[in-house]
Amino acid sequence: MVHTPPQKGLAMHLEPTSMAPVVNRLRRAHGQLAGVIRMLEEDRECADIVTQLAAVSKAIDKAGFAVISSGLQQCLKEGDADGLARARLEKLFLALA
Repeated sequence: MVHTPPQKGLAMHLEPTSMAPVVNRLRRAHGQLAGVIRMLEEDRECADIVTQLAAVSKAIDKAGFAVISSGLQQCLKEGDADGLARARLEKLFLALA
């Protein structure tokens, strides 16, 4: 993964305590994805595989939206006079949509 440094005035750090449920959700999704890979290797039924892939996808999407939601809350709490952080979060939100 390529790391790009945050632009001036747009750095946003999320509180680890508020991210604990997101991390747990992603760990579950990680396990589900490993299960999907096993299902493919075991030549399981297509419908079962697609159902599990949909569940993984939904879990990852929810984690992403939770991160953005936390960022928006931080933005509102700390203030965003020039609107740059809000615009950046909106762009991230649309990337998930």
